[in-house]
Amino acid sequence: MFFKKKKPETPDSKNEKNFDDKELIPVYKDEFITIMKERLHHSADLNIKELSNGFTLIFLDTLTDKKMLNENVLARLEDAEPNPSEAFKHITVSGTSKQKYVEDVINSVLHGAVAVHSPGHPVIISAVVATQENRSLTRPENESQVLGPQIAFNESLATNISLIRRYLTNPNLCNESYSVGKQTKSAISLLYMKGIADDDMIDRMRERIKSIEVDGILDSSIFVQLIEDNSFAIFPQMLLTERPDRACAWLLNGKMIVLVDGSVQVIGAPQTFIEFFQSMEDQSVRWQIATFLRVLRVFSMIVSIFFTAIYVAALTFHYEIIPQTLLIPLGESRSRVPFPPIIEALLLETMIELLREAGARLPTKVGQTMGIVGGIVVGTAAVDAGFTSNILIIIIAVSALASFTTPNYMMGNVIRVLRFPLIILAGLWGFYGLMVGFCFLLIHLLRLSSLDTPFLAPFYPPRFEDWRDSIIRLPIGWTNKRPLQTRPLDRIKYAERKTKE
Repeated sequence: MFFKKKKPETPDSKNEKNFDDKELIPVYKDEFITIMKERLHHSADLNIKELSNGFTLIFLDTLTDKKMLNENVLARLEDAEPNPSEAFKHITVSGTSKQKYVEDVINSVLHGAVAVHSPGHPVIISAVVATQENRSLTRPENESQVLGPQIAFNESLATNISLIRRYLTNPNLCNESYSVGKQTKSAISLLYMKGIADDDMIDRMRERIKSIEVDGILDSSIFVQLIEDNSFAIFPQMLLTERPDRACAWLLNGKMIVLVDGSVQVIGAPQTFIEFFQSMEDQSVRWQIATFLRVLRVFSMIVSIFFTAIYVAALTFHYEIIPQTLLIPLGESRSRVPFPPIIEALLLETMIELLREAGARLPTKVGQTMGIVGGIVVGTAAVDAGFTSNILIIIIAVSALASFTTPNYMMGNVIRVLRFPLIILAGLWGFYGLMVGFCFLLIHLLRLSSLDTPFLAPFYPPRFEDWRDSIIRLPIGWTNKRPLQTRPLDRIKYAERKTKE
């Protein structure tokens, strides 16, 4: 009743097909052409060219470089004998291979290759003649800095890997290629330094990449959400960068990077919470200035998250913490405001987020003008109309300004969102609610991990040796060891004594 007996599949059945078995290349030309037309659904850009000596070429016009096809394939095959061995010898394209399955041939054609069929042979010669339409290399837009290299990744996977290899001219730089996505079959590359990166961590990343089953991967920001440890966490557990120098620094520290074809962002793993507040420029300036900047960023994060919530808690429940000299002007500024502090704060925070989102979606010049003029006009009008107080305008502006000091865009968005639940908790229960929210965030961070490594390292678990390059940054001579978080096979980067001398 609950189990239905399956009918045995007969070998003569034409309606049912075992998709685990790949289909072999037919030896007859007409049959091969028919199969390719059916599999590619008679696409308008499908081009079939039959040569006088018996060769048949199948390719997609929109994906192939016509000059390379004519010079390196067509001109070379005109005088060749019609068999796969002769075709393989005559074609002068580096990406040339032999294939015997229809699925592999279709996949290569969809990636810009030309399939060469020889009559009477069940083997296809595939030659990659794809167009190289790449955007020129530009300056980093989201991670701009004054000192250091001024170059960023682009959408070409080959170009991005070449940028990394120019920095790391080392034979131990390993590159593993994967194909992810049932529909897109996106090319994914995993890079790491052999002899430095931990083998268990590499195996863990390999398993996560291979276990992904989705229709397609269009960007690394989508891919990172599929391989991170906790997809329900609001905090990102892996970093994205558009800077080749930062990606190479991760590799030298025993980390791994993942590149997605068509994406300008490179994924680095594993990462810690404090690394989201570090910049590559910190390595280019003096260690005292780098330490000051890192402390300033962490302080700005705390101000951005808690400043407005403290204002709401103080005015709602805890007037006693406000100095008397400030209490009188504060009361005068709120005398015309008809809303309680929680509604007033939420209203202004929402208004700031609306202005920020509108400025980001508009063209660059219009967006900048919109943000500046909109903030001035709306803020002044809100105070004159009695919807809010002058002091809250200042507090909201400082909180919004502090959120921009975070050098990572993803973490900056997290800070923007966290302000709202903390304001609500402060408006409901005062400092007790703030403490509940803070404890919840701390416990959440303690439970997070990045590729099964502690997210709050080196503070929890405490690894005092790694504190040399965390919130503070000691001189270069003191940071000669790779972080323990990545469990590197070789911890020493350079001799500490010689560097100090």
